[in-house]
Amino acid sequence: MNYNSEFERWLNSSALTESEREELLAIKDNEEQKALRFTAPMDFGTAGLRSTMYMGIGCMNRFTVAQTTRGIAALIKADKGEDRGVAIACDSRNNSASFARVSASILASEGIKVYIFDSLRPTPELSFAVRELGALAGINITASHNPKEYNGYKAYWADGAQINPEQAAIVSCERSKFDVLDTQGMDCYEWGINEGIITVLGEDFDEKYIQAVLATSVCPDAVSKVADSLKVVYTPLHGAGYKLVPEIFRRIGLKNLYTVDSQMTPDGDFPTVKKPNPEYADVFVEGIEIANRVGSDLIIATDPDSDRVGVMARGGDGKFRNINGNQMGALLLDYVISERRKIGKLSDTAFCVKSIVSTDMAYKIAETQGVKLYDVYTGFKFIGEVVKSYEERGDEGSFLLGFEESYGYLLGSYARDKDAVEASMMILEMTAYYRSLNMTLIDALDKLYETYGYYSEKMVDIYMEGLDGIERRKRIMAALRENTPVSFGGYRVSEARDYLSGKILYTESGRCESTGLAPSDVLYYVLENGDKIVVRPSGTEPKIKIYVLAHGDCPAELDKKTEAYKEDAKRIAEA
Repeated sequence: MNYNSEFERWLNSSALTESEREELLAIKDNEEQKALRFTAPMDFGTAGLRSTMYMGIGCMNRFTVAQTTRGIAALIKADKGEDRGVAIACDSRNNSASFARVSASILASEGIKVYIFDSLRPTPELSFAVRELGALAGINITASHNPKEYNGYKAYWADGAQINPEQAAIVSCERSKFDVLDTQGMDCYEWGINEGIITVLGEDFDEKYIQAVLATSVCPDAVSKVADSLKVVYTPLHGAGYKLVPEIFRRIGLKNLYTVDSQMTPDGDFPTVKKPNPEYADVFVEGIEIANRVGSDLIIATDPDSDRVGVMARGGDGKFRNINGNQMGALLLDYVISERRKIGKLSDTAFCVKSIVSTDMAYKIAETQGVKLYDVYTGFKFIGEVVKSYEERGDEGSFLLGFEESYGYLLGSYARDKDAVEASMMILEMTAYYRSLNMTLIDALDKLYETYGYYSEKMVDIYMEGLDGIERRKRIMAALRENTPVSFGGYRVSEARDYLSGKILYTESGRCESTGLAPSDVLYYVLENGDKIVVRPSGTEPKIKIYVLAHGDCPAELDKKTEAYKEDAKRIAEA
């Protein structure tokens, strides 16, 4: 596609408003920007769409949202699911609400039933809504924890999980049949409401979701038992958790909740943080100030669409420490298994699920505790597939926990996506439990290491932005496939798994066997000492992610080994 001709077509289209046209006129002489926005449309995959919010086929705007929704409509009609309908939600980002309405309008114009929330909601509530309403599909307008310039479009299917690769391919094909500048059906929102095709969901539906979350509690009275002394600081980072997280805390008995008021109001500009990501320590600065003032030992932060949760906990030295996604996953896993066993609610078929790039400590915990652990690709839809397989044989109650290293957790089968509302509740419950034992979460983490051994998980991000970023990422992955690394940090690679080709190579013998999993663009290296290096391109950001999973007998030795792995990994990926 000639980006200049497409740019001119947009610039001269009567479909654009004056402000949209002015935006394009401002880049008329900027070849780089025109190329970035108009060379190729956004890829639509199982993670949907994600890009910056500008005019152009490669960006998030009302035209690309409408075109994609036409593709979703075609998928639904092929399944004769017009009457089952689609649930739609959005987060606090700029344009999220208007993109949600555009989506609802397009579907209504196609005669497809729509359920749309009256304002922003957590992503997991959308997943719950699809299942609760018996809808055939769901759409969520969100870019999760990305910077303010971004927005995104996630598509879900009837089980509440994001769509599979085959469905994504159909949507991608179908949307290409429509002119992106076609505005037909984009103004059908009010008509759809008047005709009863669009139903608006409000607080009464929130109560159904809240009850589903509360039902996953292991020890419902844990917080109330220590409520007089337990103090918690919470921030939604200007996002969708602002209402339901505090409400859940109140319902389980928390008396002393302190909020970061400057971050409690939903705001797509995220004015108090550079990036609204609870993985980053700097988003906790204001929360730490409040915690030190009121004497709290715990700060909880959820991201803009409230599917990820981060935690800072006070250590024995009085300073706050980040509990990363792997550590929190291990803490929750150990707590849930132990407490369910204690109260006689641990099924003989109990199981948990983690992504292949998440901590190996989970293996040790599960093995020691006698619980089945599944390893799946990154993405909660894969965790959902395992839960679904149990559900189909009438045993979904055996599901204990699904988690990813990227701060995502789910402890119930009511949804098929990570849930920061529920995870915040369970983290608070776990904190209260350890408080009753005169322990902090940091104490509990230290005890885990003493019990199961020391584990370290680090990540190296190699950004490749710009027009050629996708091709550069492909070249690096191809080069690694052509030349398998010999070693990392001085330890020989004993096993090289290429999940795209579906082959496992045992380097010493040269023997190959199948991974047994569906193709995915992931390279997975097992070292002779059992440590692991995983390489994959990000599905949501312009970068390659390298994961280092290591274990050792003492923290100092482990840190030294991990740093050596990281340096070798960076050199190989940048070669």
